[in-house]
Order: sequence, then C-alpha cells, then structure tokens
Amino acid sequence: MDSLRELFKIGCGPSSSHTMGPERAAKKFKAETEDAASYKVELYGSLAATGKGHLTDWIIIETLKPKKTEIVWMPEFIHEYHTNGMKFFALDKDGNVMKEWLVFSVGGGTIKELTDKRSGAQGVYPLTKMDDIMAWCKENNKELWEYVEHCEGPEIWDHLRDILNTMHDAVSRGITKDGVLPGKLRYPRKAKQIYDKIDKKRNYLVITKKIFAYALAVSEENSSAGTIVTAPTCGAAGVIPGLLRALREEYELDETTLLRALAVAGLIGNLIKENATISGAEAGCQAEIGAACSMASGMAVYILGGTTEQIEYAAEMGLEHHLGMTCDPVGGYVQIPCIERNAIVAVRSLNTADYALSTNGEHTITFDQVVVTMKETGSDMCSAYKETSTGGLAKYYDKFLKADI
Repeated sequence: MDSLRELFKIGCGPSSSHTMGPERAAKKFKAETEDAASYKVELYGSLAATGKGHLTDWIIIETLKPKKTEIVWMPEFIHEYHTNGMKFFALDKDGNVMKEWLVFSVGGGTIKELTDKRSGAQGVYPLTKMDDIMAWCKENNKELWEYVEHCEGPEIWDHLRDILNTMHDAVSRGITKDGVLPGKLRYPRKAKQIYDKIDKKRNYLVITKKIFAYALAVSEENSSAGTIVTAPTCGAAGVIPGLLRALREEYELDETTLLRALAVAGLIGNLIKENATISGAEAGCQAEIGAACSMASGMAVYILGGTTEQIEYAAEMGLEHHLGMTCDPVGGYVQIPCIERNAIVAVRSLNTADYALSTNGEHTITFDQVVVTMKETGSDMCSAYKETSTGGLAKYYDKFLKADI
C-alpha cells in the first residue's frame, strides 16, 4: 500500500483526476520530449466526457506551453485499465510522431501506466486490511496513528504538517470571498455568507454552521482552481478540512492531535484506495464523497477520544451509507451537486462519529467488507453515473447549460 504522500497531495482544483493527474502527466511527458515541435493529446472516456468543465484541456495546454497542443476528445473510447485514459504524442516540425505515451489518471491525482499495478506499488504498508492493522495495534499496544508512523517513519509528520497548513489556509481564504464561481452555471459562493451569520456562542448549531461554512470554503476554492489538498480527491476536498477546522476551534486542539487525526484519516483513505478506488469516474461519488466521509468520521472519533474499534465502526458507517451514490456533475463542473455535498457530508461525518461513540464499537459489517462492496457496486453502476455528465442531475440541466447565459 502506498505512502500517505500519494493520498494527501497539495495542488490546484477543480479535479484531482481530471486536472491534477493530467497536469502531472503533461509535466512528465514534456520533460522527456524537450525537442518536440508540437503535441497532440487524446482524451478518453470520462476524462473526455467532462474534461471541459474540469479544465482538463486548459491545464494540459498550459503545461505544455510554449509548444502548440491539439486536444482530441474521445469520450466513446473507454480503456479497460481505467476510464480516465489519455495518450500524449510528441510531434516533429513535419507532424510526424516522435514519441507517444498512454497514461491513466486513476484518482486523487495519481497517474499510472499499463505496466503499473493498480494497487500496492510502493509497498510502504505491509498490511492492507483494517482487520489486520487492528490486530497489529492490539498485539503491539499501539494506536492507528502509531501504525502510520511505524510504516512511514517520523518524516511523515512534516508532510502532514504541510497538509494541515494548506487545509487551514484554504478555509481561511474561502470564508472571505463572495461573488460567483467560474463557469456557465454562475454558481454563487456561500461560505462567507454562512460564516458571517454565525452567532459565536457555543452550541450545536454554531459548530454545525461552522462546518458548513468551512467545508464550503474549501470546495469553492477548489472549484475556482485554488490550492487545496486531495482528501482523498479534489471533488471531496472540503469534508476533512471543514470538519477539522471546526473541531480545532471547538476543542482548542493542539497541532499534535490534529496531525495524528490526519494520519488516522489518511490510513482509512489509503485502505479504500488500495482495496477499491477513490475515482468517481470508476465507481461514482461513493468512491469520493463516501471515502471522505469514512475518513472524516474515523478522524473525528479519534479526536473525541474513541477506541480503535469505534474508529473502525465510524469509518465503516461513513462509507456504507453512501453506497451507490452517483457522480453526475452538472455541465462537468465540480459545483452542482459537489459543493453542497461536501458541506452536508462534513456534518454527517461528525454525526457518524457521535453515533459510533455512543456504542462499544461492536457491529456486524466490517470496514473491509464495505470497501469491497463499494468496489463491486461501482463495477455494476451504469457509466452515466460515473462522472460522464450523461445521467442524473447533469442530464436534466443540460438544456439550461446550452442556453446563452
């Protein structure tokens, strides 16, 4: 299982799979083809279907500048390795192909080639099931965050500190801005509006509205190509920082607690990525917002003093109750229903944690079982609901988007 450095990445939105991944691929190909006169890039499957709204073509063209780049949209071609495929061509001055490269953006900003295994490439974590990790913790009298440190080494805390600070900065920027987000939807920013109306006296509604405001702030920053953290993706980037910032203020948490909480969340997300997927194009929004809810729920239980068993229960519930959730972004923008969904799910994560803490942690379905179920559900899901914007909400707003606004 890979390092948390491959899960929590700092970058610009609006999409880890459709923007950050293609950017990383373009940078790598450019470095290997400096003598090219121009480029051509074919975009496949979901990457092509919603690439315009996700700025896929823009980020590739910008990255490959000053050389000219032709983008070829091929949404009808879906590669069996992953739907988010792209092929780069380096051309000489006569238009002849000098080099070509097939690469896939598999979610969370990670890129892979056909020769790469879909999971476990780096082998940083020898245990890849929650049940096995919990058994290790029990045998060694350790907590989940200590397993992360055991596998990653103490250097991981420097990375998580950068992640924590980037999350905090995204919230702080987002709650000060108003106006509308880029794109034809002219979607209004709401984080500042909600934050400004909060009565700062402590009660349940205050922390709820803070979570709303903070999660919206990050999601709106993401949608406007601001700097955020994949948690585990850009589309679900508001859940963890929104909840973490609110809990930080409510309980006056120190940095050590926050970093350990992020380690717990990261471990949960890594297990989902390893044993299923975090790609909305591959399994719908259950793989993105469901994974984020799972991570945030477990994180909150840790912060609130829960046991390892209660953390596992919260993580299981967070994913279980999003099984089958579709990814149908209107117009291909990471705005409707994505932004509101982040805010609602951030609060749901706290409720899930509270539920788990109200029990002794015993339950029937394990986290490992629900992860496998999510993967199978994604495989069975119709392609219209896997980030292609051809079904669901996207289908019914298509007429509106084609209007001249």
